[in-house]
Amino acid sequence: MAVQRPFLRTPGFWVIVLAALIAGAAGIYAASSRYSPAPAADGVVEQFFRTALPDAAGKPVDMGAFRQKTVVINFWAPWCAPCVEEMPELTALADEVRSRNIHFVGIGIDSATNIRDFSAKVPVSYPLAVAGFSGTELARAFGNTVGALPFTVIVTPEGNISYRKTGQVTQAELKTALGI
Repeated sequence: MAVQRPFLRTPGFWVIVLAALIAGAAGIYAASSRYSPAPAADGVVEQFFRTALPDAAGKPVDMGAFRQKTVVINFWAPWCAPCVEEMPELTALADEVRSRNIHFVGIGIDSATNIRDFSAKVPVSYPLAVAGFSGTELARAFGNTVGALPFTVIVTPEGNISYRKTGQVTQAELKTALGI
């Protein structure tokens, strides 16, 4: 005996299904638009290279040292769960590609104390600079208008931005973006 589903034949059911599909598509579009980086500000790469920020011990990290190198810039914070989750992968990749003139730098959006405490628990092999909440302005200049973390940028040796992502990044994504 066949199961009857008379509700499938009613126009009201299909209107609800169509409305749900449209709402879902609109939500996906809004989320992807909201978290897609905006165009970077003119001169932001030069601004980055002119920046020196302290590390957690107060020693300056001169971003100009990354000039004419490929640099992966990761804006993060110790209180950001996706940031903390991606750190071991970023560290492993940084170690793997260092001989290829590819360098990583973390720009911490927090206090030196919190970044120092984090570093004691989670080993990171690349420099971690302390920008505090003012680091969000540099991230914003790179196109992170929503201020979400993590936010990752790749700058080529020629000083061009080749990759930007708001949200957690994986080794595979970065390897593809780096062409390795």
